[in-house]
Formats: sequence, structure tokens, C-alpha cells
Amino acid sequence: MNIYGIRAIYHFEMARTFRTLWASIAAPVLTTSLYFIVFGKAIGSRMGDIDSISYGAFIIPGLVMLNLLNESISNASFGIYMPRWSGTIYELLSAPISWVEVLMGYVGAAATKSVILGLLILGTARIFVPYEIAHPLWMIAFLLLTAVTFSLFGFIIGLWADNFQKLQVVPMLIVTPLTFLGGAFYSINMLPPLWQKITLFNPVVYLISGFRWSFYGVADVHIGESIGMTFGFLVICLTFVWWVFKTGYKIRN
Repeated sequence: MNIYGIRAIYHFEMARTFRTLWASIAAPVLTTSLYFIVFGKAIGSRMGDIDSISYGAFIIPGLVMLNLLNESISNASFGIYMPRWSGTIYELLSAPISWVEVLMGYVGAAATKSVILGLLILGTARIFVPYEIAHPLWMIAFLLLTAVTFSLFGFIIGLWADNFQKLQVVPMLIVTPLTFLGGAFYSINMLPPLWQKITLFNPVVYLISGFRWSFYGVADVHIGESIGMTFGFLVICLTFVWWVFKTGYKIRN
């Protein structure tokens, strides 16, 4: 295991974050604060409880997940796309470092940044809404699992994208709408029966439901299904990355 290679990639990616601290950390936290002010205070005060949870507290897991998914994908995709765009990817490929070690460096840094952001948003939520975490260890575990999984997904997008515009296509046109429709601001049990069944085809439902369970012990789908879906997506992403490095698709031509 080339620890020095992993550490070099990891430190480089983390240093890039601190050079753009406003865009990487401050802006998402401020944006989420506006969500808490509008939905948690203005609208939430006029809505009833959902599953015996105040509306302001109910949306906290959804808002954290919304930022976690987008930031994990963006950080990882931009991190690997830049070497491809600048041509330095060939130096990386010729270095004595395996694809697993490359993945650990880039995905590890992206997941670290996303987890830090998620914890900052949880801290910010405490200012606006009182809440308790029923299963803190499960919450941390689910936060880490989701950050790593979607950082892997972002890594794949960074390998696939041919230009900077394509880096934003999947997060903006697919992930964000699926998050809003996945129960971030409501329980899917509030939907008509037909739409409840249709919503179960949205993979983000399982992420938000599992994360909400770690806070309040309530979920739209069983926690085992949430963990299983997340692990399944993780395995799919790992398999695809292995295939990319084995064949050289998008990185050697």
C-alpha cells in the first residue's frame, strides 16, 4: 500500500478546499440556513407535526442529505476531472500507485469534505430548531457511508464528463430533483397510495429515510432496506471504477 501516494492526493484535494473555503463550506451552510428560516420558522410554525416531530426538526435529515449528495458528487467529480482536463492524469497513471490508492485519495478527500459540511449544517440547525439524535452512532455511520458512496459516484462522473458543463448535469438535473421528490421536506406516507409505490423507485428515498431513522427512530422504509440499497450502489460504483482503470476508458484516450 502506497501510503505516501494516497496522502499526497488527499492533502492536495483538501488544500484546494481550504483555498476556496467560501464556495466549498460557507456558501452551502448559509444557503441551508435560509432553508431553516423559510421552512423551519416561517412555514414550519404553521404546519402540524409529522410522526410526532415538529416540521422544522423533521426536515433536518433531508436538508443535510441534500447538501451531502451534491457536495460529495461535486467534490469528487471536479477532483478527478481537473487532471484529465490539464493532462496531468498521465503522470498519475504512470506513478507507482494502484487504482485503489488513487480512489482512496480522491474519494477519501471528497467524503471528508462532505462529512465536515454535514456536521456544520447539523450544528447550524441547532441554532434554529431544537432536535435530538436517537441513534448517534448510526447517524455517523450513515453519514460516512453516504458520503463515500456518492463521492464514488462523483468520481465516475468526473471520468465520464468531457467538459465543465457535464460535471453539473447529473447533480442539478437528476440528483437535486430526486432529493426534493424523495421525502426531504415531507413523509412519503402523506402521498396517495399509488404515488407512494412510485416514489419507492426513487433511490434517494432510502437514503433520506434511513438517515431520518437515525435521528428520530421513524422511517418511511425499513432501515435494513436503506442500508442494503446504499451498499448495493456502493458495490456498483466500485465495479465500474475498477472497469474504467482496467480498460483505460476515458483516461488513456
